[in-house]
Amino acid sequence: MDFDVIVVGAGLAGLVATAELAAARKKVLLLDQEPESSFGGQAWWSFGGLFLVDSPEQRRMGIKDSRELAWQDWLGAAGFDREADEDYWAVRWARAYVDFAAGEKRSWLHSLGVRFFPVVGWAERGGYLAEGHGNSVPRFHIVWGTGPSIVEPFANRVRQGIADGHVIYRDRHRVDELITRNGAVVGARGAVLAPSTVGRGEESSREVVGEFEYESGAVVVASGGIGGNHELIRQNWPARLGTPPKRMLSGVPAHVDGRMLAITEQAGGRIVNRDRMWHYTEGIQNWNPVWPKHGIRILPGPSSLWLDARGQRFPAPNFPGFDTLGTLKAILDTGYDYSWFVLTQKVIEKEFALSGSEQNPDLTNKSIRQLLTRIRSGAPGPVQAFMNQGEDFIIAQTLPKLVDGMNRLSGENLISLADLERQMIARDREMENRFTKDLQITALRGARQYLGDKLIRVARPHSFLDPANGPLIAVRLRIVSRKTLGGLQTNLSGQVLDAGGKPVPGLYAAGEVSGFGGGGVHGYRSLEGTFLGGCLFSGRQVGRTLSGLN
Repeated sequence: MDFDVIVVGAGLAGLVATAELAAARKKVLLLDQEPESSFGGQAWWSFGGLFLVDSPEQRRMGIKDSRELAWQDWLGAAGFDREADEDYWAVRWARAYVDFAAGEKRSWLHSLGVRFFPVVGWAERGGYLAEGHGNSVPRFHIVWGTGPSIVEPFANRVRQGIADGHVIYRDRHRVDELITRNGAVVGARGAVLAPSTVGRGEESSREVVGEFEYESGAVVVASGGIGGNHELIRQNWPARLGTPPKRMLSGVPAHVDGRMLAITEQAGGRIVNRDRMWHYTEGIQNWNPVWPKHGIRILPGPSSLWLDARGQRFPAPNFPGFDTLGTLKAILDTGYDYSWFVLTQKVIEKEFALSGSEQNPDLTNKSIRQLLTRIRSGAPGPVQAFMNQGEDFIIAQTLPKLVDGMNRLSGENLISLADLERQMIARDREMENRFTKDLQITALRGARQYLGDKLIRVARPHSFLDPANGPLIAVRLRIVSRKTLGGLQTNLSGQVLDAGGKPVPGLYAAGEVSGFGGGGVHGYRSLEGTFLGGCLFSGRQVGRTLSGLN
């Protein structure tokens, strides 16, 4: 046996597992097909949002949260309906994760040097009944330093393990097969790829220059999901969401291709909940792309009008930031794979944020000086860059010019000026009273009762057609691929199960490849801030199991 454990994938889940193993002085081989520039995987690119329950940050903002409320919200979002089989372990992972988020998660991260932005965000607001989808209260805690700062403590621990001789790291090592013997996984073999100098996230060469084979007491698969493989996404697309979009942007690098799912399945692991996935509806083409079809997600406040391709408002509760998958279905039900935001300059200044560490240099660089520029007039710098250079933005002083620009951009001439003007006049009339029957206006007024939203997230309600609030802005929104919600079924120790529900000896999984735990800890929907958290929790569980601590 060459190693105690082989970890496949140097993303966040793989780094957490490796860090735990190194601390226990296990001999670990960490393999990744990408060059070292991509150490940390997708997490490095993230906004750094984490789901926490009853945190000091929440309490300081006047938010009353509890384990019971969080579990109620989780069940309402997940909609588990396969509990006798595919959801059996997912439900158990979900319960354990909510307990973790309400318990030691924050103190554990704090002990590693992770700190949080003081204003808690309110993602996936739902818009249904109390037991339906959505967060009843704000729970989206942004890491001070965004994605790089959640990766850093674990990357540092792994690098220390390398220096101490407990960890061997091999980049450009692509696993093509898990070695099995007498029904157990005992190692991995594959191809050594040519050295690459590409930057983080950029597409790297697949030129093979050698082969490798290593044996170990256990193999941990932590290779990520299928978000960069649009063919596989369409192959697994659920009928309940309608016809798969013809055109999609990619929210993750090309190497997030799902290869290890099939390879692990060939070694005896079981994939469950293949039809569950999470794709964003507020995607815009990156004007400065890093990977192919690079899409950026807008993190919107609740004020923008959301229109289908023909310029019709979506019905409640398909408002910005309320129900990602509900709105995805509503868009695809129209027969088109894009939609529109229509808003004002005042809205974009207060309510538009962009997902990703590189799109938030103030938070990523931990710069108070840069952060203070957000409260000045004008859109945030990265948003303004998209307004100036992005292909999806139309800016106009009048509604006729805005509609003309929208129709030119789509090339389909679907939007009627008279029709859109009628809808906007009707919406603006609702601003004349403190009362309204428009549920979106009720929602944005309600959002401003939360101090965090009032301060930095939700614009003061105003008339969109009043020139004083302009110019008018339209943003074409595309579907942007992101997360795999199903995956390898695992028990609470992270052991991968076979088709009969028994652990495959020597085989473990963590992170997105395992549906963030159990083959689908989220069920059908996410409450957000739970993808990074799922990598942290599942990676820790596996690492501690193999270290003999669980």
